[in-house]
Amino acid sequence: MSILLVVPQFTLTTFALVWLVTDQGWNALAAGVLVGVAQFVGAIGRIGVGVLSDRVGSRVRPLRWVAVSAVVVMLLLAGVGLLQWPVAVAVALVVASAVTVADNGLAFTSVAEMAGPTWAGRALGAQNTGQFIAASIVGPAVGALIGLVGYPLAFLAVAVLPALAIPIIPSEAAEHDHL
Repeated sequence: MSILLVVPQFTLTTFALVWLVTDQGWNALAAGVLVGVAQFVGAIGRIGVGVLSDRVGSRVRPLRWVAVSAVVVMLLLAGVGLLQWPVAVAVALVVASAVTVADNGLAFTSVAEMAGPTWAGRALGAQNTGQFIAASIVGPAVGALIGLVGYPLAFLAVAVLPALAIPIIPSEAAEHDHL
């Protein structure tokens, strides 16, 4: 599940700047500033989602919300990319960048909690390894897809992955059985 959710995050961190400059016609300075703002907002968002998960008493419920949101924001990014409306592109990129990084802390905490104290290290190691393998594939695979079909359709294709993650996020009952 985490492997599927990390692909949109690494797609945006790898290609957002290039997308803004080459496909959307932004100058490099403005694109760099926007990407920096998006990453800062994403860091704040990760903290916010962690606080939310503490408040609702669940990691997996907000994780499911984030996965659904990742589908929506990647579709939104594909749409505004086609329209090439600079303000909409900027807002969509900031929101998409924040949403697509929000799952990390929730997933790590959930894995550790569900694995329990004797298996947490191994479970986190397996999860991190899977995510890093997926992240290393994003550059060449999504880059090739962008070369074949363009950014909007590539973003659309990437939206499929968090959609596939939604049904395999553990249930709240499974989460509470392990706590």
